[in-house]
Amino acid sequence: MAKIYTKKGDKGTTGLYRGERVSKSSPQIEINGAVDEAQSFIGLARSELLDCEELNGILKHIEKDLWILMAEVATTKSAKVPPTPGVDQVNEIMVKAIEVLIDEFAAKFRLPKQFVVTGENRAAAQLDVARAVVRRAERIAVAYGEYVDDGYVIIYLNRLSDLLWTLARYVENGSLFVKDL
Repeated sequence: MAKIYTKKGDKGTTGLYRGERVSKSSPQIEINGAVDEAQSFIGLARSELLDCEELNGILKHIEKDLWILMAEVATTKSAKVPPTPGVDQVNEIMVKAIEVLIDEFAAKFRLPKQFVVTGENRAAAQLDVARAVVRRAERIAVAYGEYVDDGYVIIYLNRLSDLLWTLARYVENGSLFVKDL
């Protein structure tokens, strides 16, 4: 049986997608760390929404999209194998799919006209935490733009935070049964 620990990171380095090693404090790892955290909160929100197949499916799909995004961020420009859009690189289709979902869900309820006090229910609050973490990932990606330039990473993160905000408002508006824990 393979062991989960390799000891390769014991000196503060980690492997990128194509095998290169970088410091665990590198910009790529900072970006992906925030994305990983957001993905975990999306999973937590999804666990609150198991009774809603539609939202559960959307959130699970987003979690998988974030793997693609992290693969792109973890690929150096000098990689011998170029990334493939939609497989290990974010593409326009992924961004457009998020925009369609935002429009679809925003049409199902009246959007608030003022700032929102979060926490109306657990699922909405978890979606809001995921949104805030996605915003942080976006800020880090902007700060280290050379690792994500010429692509859709920043655009995807921007749209994703909008979608998570919209889904949180949808969930808290009583438009959906949310299991009470």
